[in-house]
Amino acid sequence: MTSPSTLWLRRFHPAAGRPVRLVCFPHAGGSASYYHPVSAALSADTEVIALQYPGRQDRRTEPCLDSIDALADRITDELLTLEDRPTLYFGHSMGAVLAFETAWRLEQKGGPAPRGIIASGRRAPSTRRAETVHQRDDAGVLAELRLLDGTNTRALENEEILRMSMPAIRADYRAVERYTCEPGRVLRCPITALTGDADPRTTVAEAEAWQEHTNGGFRLRVLPGGHFFLAEQQAAVLREITTELAELR
Repeated sequence: MTSPSTLWLRRFHPAAGRPVRLVCFPHAGGSASYYHPVSAALSADTEVIALQYPGRQDRRTEPCLDSIDALADRITDELLTLEDRPTLYFGHSMGAVLAFETAWRLEQKGGPAPRGIIASGRRAPSTRRAETVHQRDDAGVLAELRLLDGTNTRALENEEILRMSMPAIRADYRAVERYTCEPGRVLRCPITALTGDADPRTTVAEAEAWQEHTNGGFRLRVLPGGHFFLAEQQAAVLREITTELAELR
């Protein structure tokens, strides 16, 4: 029987007996609920798990973790408790980095590592940019969120919602902006990179550089849209996920 949801691992639909698993890693400032529509679309034949990082929604009273290593270590511990079955990781933006680092840890430990990763909306770990959003004041962080157009910034104009949400948003930005990948870190599983053709934070070349991080095969798909192209291209993204899950069955 599939375990119920935990603090870290959220299941929105029954998943007992499903032959394959999808684990979803949210973006900076995001939460597990972002992937509820994905779970609804795929749960008939796929166990869908979405990560819930501390410091947000029902975990808002918990301290945030502001480093990729700390988050990946904790997520790895949680995923080690799962029954082994063919698994695909999907991560968007910061979530793509966490999916990569978690997969690397599980491969090293001999645990239930994924059979594939879809890295969405994020430049490859080997690429570098000087990014300091986490050092801005609240207005500056909101300006970045408006530019990326993925968070409900209208809701954040409410002072109470902003007060509750900003610590997690800032901690996530601090984590991903200070992240550095160890040279030569390569996965055994294949990687598919998805990117928007108008993403202001990831060029096509930076997305293509994910091929440097796998010995298991690589594909790049460029879709119309900005950083949160997956909101505009839901059907195309779901087809990509479904295709890769079918290869695991």
